[in-house]
Amino acid sequence: MLESKPKEERPPLLEEIEIQKDPRAFKRLIVITVPILFVVSMLYGLVTGSISIPLQEVWTALFYQSNTTEGQIIWDLRLPRILTGALVGACLAIAGALLQGVMRNPLADPGIIGVSAGAGLVAVVMMIVLPQYIQFLPLGAFLGALLTTFVIYFVAWKGGVSPLRMILAGVAINSLLGAVMSAIMILYSDRVQAVLPWLVGGLGGRSWPHFSIIWPYALIGMVLSVFAIKHANILLLGDDVAKLLGNQVEKSRAFLILLATFLAGAAVSVAGLIGFVGLVVPHIVRLIVGNDYRFLLPISAIGGAFIVVLADTAARSWFEPIELPVGILLALLGAPFFLYLLRGGMKSWKMS
Repeated sequence: MLESKPKEERPPLLEEIEIQKDPRAFKRLIVITVPILFVVSMLYGLVTGSISIPLQEVWTALFYQSNTTEGQIIWDLRLPRILTGALVGACLAIAGALLQGVMRNPLADPGIIGVSAGAGLVAVVMMIVLPQYIQFLPLGAFLGALLTTFVIYFVAWKGGVSPLRMILAGVAINSLLGAVMSAIMILYSDRVQAVLPWLVGGLGGRSWPHFSIIWPYALIGMVLSVFAIKHANILLLGDDVAKLLGNQVEKSRAFLILLATFLAGAAVSVAGLIGFVGLVVPHIVRLIVGNDYRFLLPISAIGGAFIVVLADTAARSWFEPIELPVGILLALLGAPFFLYLLRGGMKSWKMS
């Protein structure tokens, strides 16, 4: 019998050697890096504007002497606007992350499924038709978002709510509310100018009263989002597996949707219809750290705050003497990303 020669082992080429990264170490690096970027964006927002303020004077104004001209600019104009923008970005990003998980779809966010449109319709009615009640605008916008969510949930219910029916119902309601808003603006065309900045979304003129409006809602929503992590992770496994694990799927889904609506309504009530934050930020974070909501949710919150603060600083300082609403700049950045998802980016988006 012929003896078989032992197969000669070829040493692996250098380019064939794969360096395996420790996923936990990489996630820890992201957890450290994103807050640093957020702090840098805040400092950039404080020093940048029509009047540039050196970082040393910013430090002095914040912690030692605030009655100077620079101190008044920082405390009365820039700091409340930055803090409000940070809370708006965090709320929208958390809402988007929760909705994407519940719907198991990367295109789900408060603006696309109709939640923001509900808030927008109520705001348009109050600003154009009922201007005497303008002081109740934040509350009205929040209630509009909440009512729209109930309508979408009711329309999508058929012995339960499937993610697909929820998305289709949201898109239909979004179109309907958009048409109603357009009709109101045509009927009251002489008053449209007052509502346009709110419709495109912006932080111009936001100060401490606006921050006082949003921070209690944002705090409550962020605390509740901690309890949402377990529900969101279980729902990622699919309804059947979640039921086998003892999870009440419909109650968990309703809780997450209502929480996302609560956060989105709080953000829209003070900043208008800022779009794409809830779509882009959670998607990018998911591609970096994966689907585990223990990492996804907090990093999305800080990432959303970072994006909105940085974009708002750019919108008010890069185009002088014109100040762009931050919603326009975010739409210019977010729309191409949305088209990328439609063209093929969803193929790599997997829930596990």
